[in-house]
This record gives sequence, structure tokens and C-alpha cells, in this order.
Amino acid sequence: MKYSIRQANTADLDLVAPLFDAYRRFYDQPADRARARAFLAQRLERRESLVLLAAGDHDAVGFVQLYPAFSSIRATRTYLLNDLFVTAPARRLGIGRRLLMAAADLAREQGAASLSLSTAVDNVPAQRLYESLGWKRETGFLEYTMILQEHSP
Repeated sequence: MKYSIRQANTADLDLVAPLFDAYRRFYDQPADRARARAFLAQRLERRESLVLLAAGDHDAVGFVQLYPAFSSIRATRTYLLNDLFVTAPARRLGIGRRLLMAAADLAREQGAASLSLSTAVDNVPAQRLYESLGWKRETGFLEYTMILQEHSP
């Protein structure tokens, strides 16, 4: 089956929400399709993220979500590539690669100077994919996180 990559909008929530819920489950979160749908609806309605969807005629198999950010030092827009997911049956078909390339193109169109992402230390297949597309592993900075809430509502 052939899948096209396109920017999603609120009309696509019923296609994207199951993927987003599966993505969250991949990271050991409980299944909650309603929460996934509501979260995505807010991001899209408020224009707080850009979502690209890999979809065929009757199904969707992957997505990538970009959050806008800014670099004070470079005085320019950047994007955080926060979420990338492809369903298990569609993996190794080049869909993740196409989503990443489309995300880079969209970020360029939006005037962004760079994209950044984080991935699990043990997610070697993803690391190989990123590096094959020209992503560089950060070596000059350490990333820190401060947990403000243990459980979100």
C-alpha cells in the first residue's frame, strides 16, 4: 500500500489519536485514547504544534509532531521534534525516514534554523535512522529535566 505524508489538522484527529495513544503506550503510559485525542486537539486548535501524518486511503500508520521553540543565542525559530511513531507492521518500509524528511522540509518552510530531538539511549534503530539523515549527536551540552508534577491530571 502507498502512504502519503501530509500535515494533519483537527479533521484528522480520529486518524492521529490512535497512533498517538500507541506512541504513549510504547513509552509505558496507560492506554487512554480519549486523553490522547484531547491532547492533540488542543495542540492543533491552539496551533501549538505541527503534526505530519503518514496515511493511505483508509488508514494511518505514522506521525511526527513538532513543537515550536526559539534559540535566544541564534535569535531564530527552531522546532523540537518531540514525537515520531510508526506502527509495527509499517516499520522498515521507509515511513519513519519520509516523516523525518517531511518534518525537516516543513520546518525550513516555517523559517526554522534547526530541529532537535531526544531519544532513548537504547533506541539504537532510531539513532541509526537519525544519523543516516544527517542528525548530529549533541556532545557540547548536557540535557537536564526538572519534574514539576509526578502525575499529570
